Amino acid sequence: MRPVSAQAAGRLRAGGSSRRVTHTMIGSAAAACTFSNVSALNVSQKTASQRTASRPLGSRLSVSKRPASLALSVAVASAAVLPALAAGPAVALPRDDKPTASATPGAPGKARNDPPPADMSKVGGDLLGQPDTQVRLGPGAPVLPKDVTGRSWIVADAESGQVLASHNAHWRLPPASTLKMLFADTVLPKFPRDQQHMVTADDLAGMGPGSSLVGVKANLSYSVHDLWLGVFLRSGNDAVHVLSSMNGGVAKTVQDMQAQADELQALDTRVVSPDGYDMPGQVSSAYDLTLFARSGLQNKDFREYCATATAKFPGPEGKDKKRDTVEIQNTNRLLTGDFGLSPYKGIAGVKNGNTTNAGSTFTGVAERNGKVLLVTVMNPAPGEGQAVYKEAARLLDWGFAANGKVTPVGELVPPKSATTGTGTGSGSAQGSAKNRTGQAAAAKGQSGGIGIALGVAGGALALVVGAIFLLNRRWPIRKR
Repeated sequence: MRPVSAQAAGRLRAGGSSRRVTHTMIGSAAAACTFSNVSALNVSQKTASQRTASRPLGSRLSVSKRPASLALSVAVASAAVLPALAAGPAVALPRDDKPTASATPGAPGKARNDPPPADMSKVGGDLLGQPDTQVRLGPGAPVLPKDVTGRSWIVADAESGQVLASHNAHWRLPPASTLKMLFADTVLPKFPRDQQHMVTADDLAGMGPGSSLVGVKANLSYSVHDLWLGVFLRSGNDAVHVLSSMNGGVAKTVQDMQAQADELQALDTRVVSPDGYDMPGQVSSAYDLTLFARSGLQNKDFREYCATATAKFPGPEGKDKKRDTVEIQNTNRLLTGDFGLSPYKGIAGVKNGNTTNAGSTFTGVAERNGKVLLVTVMNPAPGEGQAVYKEAARLLDWGFAANGKVTPVGELVPPKSATTGTGTGSGSAQGSAKNRTGQAAAAKGQSGGIGIALGVAGGALALVVGAIFLLNRRWPIRKR
């Protein structure tokens, strides 16, 4: 395919409205940090009766022959995997991550005809602060998909940090539950996964009406591992509030999250609630959400939770004081499929969200042929069902096809401490020694989705084991 001229590619149509595309060169690319390759486990479907009861992802595993290579290879015996995914008492829970309508006034960008601001941040490069679409196509590069209506989006190389294309990347918009990635970056390293917590009524106080819930109950004990499964799979605001209480309360957690956002140079973000619930003044951007995902993916527990498709969650006590489990499924449709969508080939998380003021938001990460991409889409136009996932998939397809054929329009900046040498650069990277133990140990005690990434191979879901996103600690540092 011939390169597109600036005149020919100057306008792309998206959702019936025209969109300006800017082609500009930027400076030299940042030094790369690398991910390891992975091995895979294939997931097949459960029995028909089990699907009817809970619509799970599946539990019978067989080992793929694709070897792990580079920095780390992981061997996990199937005996360690099967108990985690074995069928048990299960009750299907609702799977919509959408609170009821809220009366929050003055949400930024609520009206779809509002234009992006002219003075957006230029963190990561001047072009990222420009309104409309920014892309620099080289010879043979595919054109961007026309049917992308997100008010803000970004496609970036997860390893090098290069931004391949963007649209209003720094537009400050309500983030919905994608803000939970920042919550995890901030709080996840603080508590060991096997720590137990007896939930009190005070822990659950202050949740907004219509909050998405995983089903945490007062006067029952939950492990930290259980609570994080509730956060990532069900987007449970109840689990967020319990973990916030363990962290010293909601107010302190909001303060910690804001400090973590500042450390990550996510300067578009203002945190008001730890769970992403619609609140006046709470904003983030596609750029910042991508920074949160990239930071979190350096933490093996974050990688596990965001890639878990199904899990068993502790239920209420019965008359005999015993607790059954309920099966929960990840609301990330590119991970699990459903509602007319198939799992995206190579998907490995990260987080979705949906509220009245934010609309749909999504940040995803996927790997194909050794290339790892991050994509964020915020607030696509209404009309197409599951639009945020379909648009993210289109942008990922474009990014993989454009590999090596575009000039970056910006970069994902490293954390402040990575440029000053004062630390590893993220709260998630500063976890306890227990949180950084060997990858084989990560297989123990996991509830479903034991691996790190999902792909589609031969028509079957492949659950990838190991550390697909074991980032070296060499954050890309911009040349100055």
